[in-house]
Amino acid sequence: MTDAETGAALDPGGFADRIATEMATLDSELTEIELLVQQARSEADRHEMKRSQTADRVATMRGAATPNTVDLAEATGQLVQLTRRAVMMESQVDVLQGKQKALGRYRQALERYGAELRGVAVGGGWSAAGGHAGGLAGGLAGGLAALGPGAGPDDGDLPAAVSRLILTAQEDLRRDIARAMHDGPAQSLTNIVLQAQIVDRLVDRDPVLARAEVKALIAMVQTTLEATKSFIFDVRPMVLDDLGLVPTIRRAARERGRRAQVVVDFDSLGSDRRLAMELESGMFRMIDQALAGYLATAPQRVVIRLDWADQVEARIAAVSDLPAAKPDEALPAVDATTPAHLAQMIGERRSTPSAEVAAAPDHALPAKAWREILQRAGTLGVVAELLAGGTEVRLVTQATIDEGPAEPPPAAAAAPLDEV
Repeated sequence: MTDAETGAALDPGGFADRIATEMATLDSELTEIELLVQQARSEADRHEMKRSQTADRVATMRGAATPNTVDLAEATGQLVQLTRRAVMMESQVDVLQGKQKALGRYRQALERYGAELRGVAVGGGWSAAGGHAGGLAGGLAGGLAALGPGAGPDDGDLPAAVSRLILTAQEDLRRDIARAMHDGPAQSLTNIVLQAQIVDRLVDRDPVLARAEVKALIAMVQTTLEATKSFIFDVRPMVLDDLGLVPTIRRAARERGRRAQVVVDFDSLGSDRRLAMELESGMFRMIDQALAGYLATAPQRVVIRLDWADQVEARIAAVSDLPAAKPDEALPAVDATTPAHLAQMIGERRSTPSAEVAAAPDHALPAKAWREILQRAGTLGVVAELLAGGTEVRLVTQATIDEGPAEPPPAAAAAPLDEV
């Protein structure tokens, strides 16, 4: 690549124009998604209204002195179908809103980058920044050369080595999501379909038994909905984009503690603020990884503390509140009158740690979780320390906190799925 070609590729005005084109495409997609959200919400409201009316009708028929079993069975089947459709439409609305918010944040980032690039272009390009142009162009050209032949950009494409890394990461992520969907919501939905078929066969033959099966079906739908909420939260908690780090960690602590049957204490000291998007996401992922790792060791409780000062400090620790060993003074004294076998037992007890201390479990953070935390911390410039024999993680951000106000969610938007 010649110097002229490198300069053209790094022209800030050209980059800004390409960003403007991408923003126009995003605007079109956001408009289309908004229309889909409105349509899906209208359908969801219509299904919910019909479901509510059918539920009232079923309740009235059941309360009658001599209910018509045929009509009751038909109405119950309609209620099951409407409940299923209402849940599906609500889920579709939430998925569309999640995509809308993600694209909106992406558009804001592009708009910011475009404005900065246009400012550079107005100021005279890269060369006007005190030699910054030469350093940037030379660094990029040297980096592309180090990647080997065929790695250079062609009409703005990424280098081949970088593109392979990105594609591999995307495929790994898709594989993990597909496996989680197959083992979780997909299996639950299969069970719901089978249960609905059982109800359908029993409606005419045994309405009383069918009524019990309908209740079981509704319970399965509710359980699957909760599992889907948890799955979406694990993939990307939308509350993190809307409300920030503290509400998201509080939600994660509550849900993970409930599933593991372990008490999780969470406390935030000081006035919490919004961080940069990548730092906020990274801090949550590291805290959540430490929490999940400690819960896997089955402690009596886990403590999470956030301290909002000039820097943001997070501490996650596994705690076992074992009773203290009884002191030796609690054992009877041994003298010449003490039987030999009793004196031997007392001596062994004094020389052996208490059963509680001997059986104290190891709550050190698993090595895999710590490696992942270290990798993410190194990428974001976060200081990560493993303390107290591995039972405590300390995270400190060295980045400047974004004091700007958080963007409020749209007034007309419904609550995200993980907050329903």
